[in-house]
Amino acid sequence: MSDRKSIRGLNAYLSGAAAEECVERLYVDKNFTLAARRWRGGGGELDLVFRDGATVVFVEVKKAKSLDIAATRISSRQRQRIFNAASAFVAGEPKGQLTEMRFDVALVAAHGESQIIENALFEG
Repeated sequence: MSDRKSIRGLNAYLSGAAAEECVERLYVDKNFTLAARRWRGGGGELDLVFRDGATVVFVEVKKAKSLDIAATRISSRQRQRIFNAASAFVAGEPKGQLTEMRFDVALVAAHGESQIIENALFEG
């Protein structure tokens, strides 16, 4: 039983990493600069962090069977951890908390379809 759980965990990790790589390419193709991948701090993790000029763009990647299911996978507790981690990240920026920020959500379906929601407010 433990082996099955380990295999499921590994598969989930690899699937998530593949989704993040796909999303990373989408942003890089739009001339965004990758600043961090799976950055940890402030009690949370940021999947992807990009720079778009002076703006720091935080991207939460969610993968599921469908885009609709992926869209439901961000809890209010997770949103707070993302905000805390983002605050810790920009503390190291020249403008600190005055840094221009944007929060995007990237949804990835199992069959590879993706959707980026820019300026997601993480409310709900």
